[in-house]
Amino acid sequence: MFQIGDKAVYPGHGVGVIESIENKQISGTELMFYILRIVDSGMTIMIPRDNADAVGLRGVIRKLEIPKVIRILKNRDVEVDTQTWNRRYREYMEKINTGSIYEIAEVIRDLYLLRKEKELSFGERKILDTAKGLLVKELAIAQNVKETAILKEMRHIFGKEA
Repeated sequence: MFQIGDKAVYPGHGVGVIESIENKQISGTELMFYILRIVDSGMTIMIPRDNADAVGLRGVIRKLEIPKVIRILKNRDVEVDTQTWNRRYREYMEKINTGSIYEIAEVIRDLYLLRKEKELSFGERKILDTAKGLLVKELAIAQNVKETAILKEMRHIFGKEA
């Protein structure tokens, strides 16, 4: 259950703020909705309160969970995916759309590792930017630091390409 003013993460869109909780009539049924404004884009999303878990709405990561994200980013003992770029693209999008910060971190790590071996496709570069934006924003909010501090840490992990 979220309250007005709480920060929440909506899969694929990132961190938002619960601006209100409203009752709406939909097809003759009264439903309660969270009204979530996404921090980055200003987009407003209505999420049925009873369906919040099913759509993946979750709270911002807790500070004690951040080291796991960092371990995922630093892990180099992984197989680089050698499938076609469009199959990788689909898999990466599925991971991003789960809303799991851990899966988003895996996408970032995998794409940085792949980038060392070959040039990323346009779609892969776009996914990397999207995933990086989602991760940086959430980690900055969770640690109450500026996004530049998170980007600096990512450059430390991945080198100057980050």
